[in-house]
Amino acid sequence: MRFDPTEVLRFGGDEEASFHLIDTTMMYAPRSGGVKRYLTAKRSWLEKKRRDIRHTLVVPGAHTRADGPGLVTVAATRLPFGDGYRMPASVTKWEAVLRVLQPDVIEAGDVFVPGHAALEAGEAIGVPVVGFCHTDAAALAALHLGDWAEGPTFNFWAQAYSRFDAVVAPSWHTASRLAEAGVERVHVHPLGVDTDLFHPSRGDRDRLLKRTGLAADSRLLVFAGRPAREKNIEGMIEAVEKLGDPYRLVLIGAGQGARYSKQVVSLDFEREPERLAAVIASCDAFLHANEHEIFGLVVLEAMAAGLPVVGPNKGGVGELIDEAVGQHAATSDPGDLAEAIEALFARDVGAISETARRRAVARHSWDATFDGLTKLYADLIGRAPRREPLALTA
Repeated sequence: MRFDPTEVLRFGGDEEASFHLIDTTMMYAPRSGGVKRYLTAKRSWLEKKRRDIRHTLVVPGAHTRADGPGLVTVAATRLPFGDGYRMPASVTKWEAVLRVLQPDVIEAGDVFVPGHAALEAGEAIGVPVVGFCHTDAAALAALHLGDWAEGPTFNFWAQAYSRFDAVVAPSWHTASRLAEAGVERVHVHPLGVDTDLFHPSRGDRDRLLKRTGLAADSRLLVFAGRPAREKNIEGMIEAVEKLGDPYRLVLIGAGQGARYSKQVVSLDFEREPERLAAVIASCDAFLHANEHEIFGLVVLEAMAAGLPVVGPNKGGVGELIDEAVGQHAATSDPGDLAEAIEALFARDVGAISETARRRAVARHSWDATFDGLTKLYADLIGRAPRREPLALTA
């Protein structure tokens, strides 16, 4: 199908908007995790708090078209085993869509085809481009491909982020990784959480026990996320197996492909945020075993739901938790995770749960995140003399 940019151009917006922000990324799919939740929260916040800002999402889809209010999809091939993720192939097509929408600022959520297209479009029409670092690509390359892949990927990662007018890091851990790579103009903006959605009052332990067939004296650890290798699902399963009764691990959306264990209950991915929040709030503690997490949005969601968190003292997760709100594990090895879980339950779990909730409310509102980001966008726009858009060809 021939791409007609005028079809996207006819997707209008508020002509009186103070500026037009485009968010673009390939990490957006029906079962997406933290990146999609960040973008959904941003859209909701802008609609409530900053209606003067026109916001458009440009993400992969089956066709190139305006696909709803403020949503444009660009045709991309669906990955066969990627939970609905699509792999963009054409920088030219993606760039053409971004240019025809005439943004005042672009935020790219990755450094692959959408990120590259954002940089090209920003250069062509003279608008600033922000790179949001959602993933430590070098650490993931080493995990999936071997240590040999970390160096080249780290260099690619560094060169890509160095091209942006500003780079956003959601944690100081991420900022330090970017600084190590020689990336300048890094701004730290921790993510937030909807503390009304993720709330202890949504919990219904008896209902969850009945649904899962677990005993009333079970100690319920929970994890929610994709069944990706970096999530270290097997490590969590082995940790709970080491502990034995009464510990049980509830996996939400992450149990696909995991080996069977009587210590584990695997629940389907929850599309409805309210149902996800209810299951999390019905458990006793949250378990996280990824040492390379950039931030750990689901950790905040668990804290807001009133759960203490067990996780490694590394990466973004290590930054979010301490002994006041959970328990650090020395490493993500099963033995260390099991030791940390036991140490948590030897303490006053109820008091820790209350502190976790209070901290999520006090320190991690979306207002702080998006107030800071919109000020960053406005500052960049004010410093960037805009050029006339170039003529577009299909």
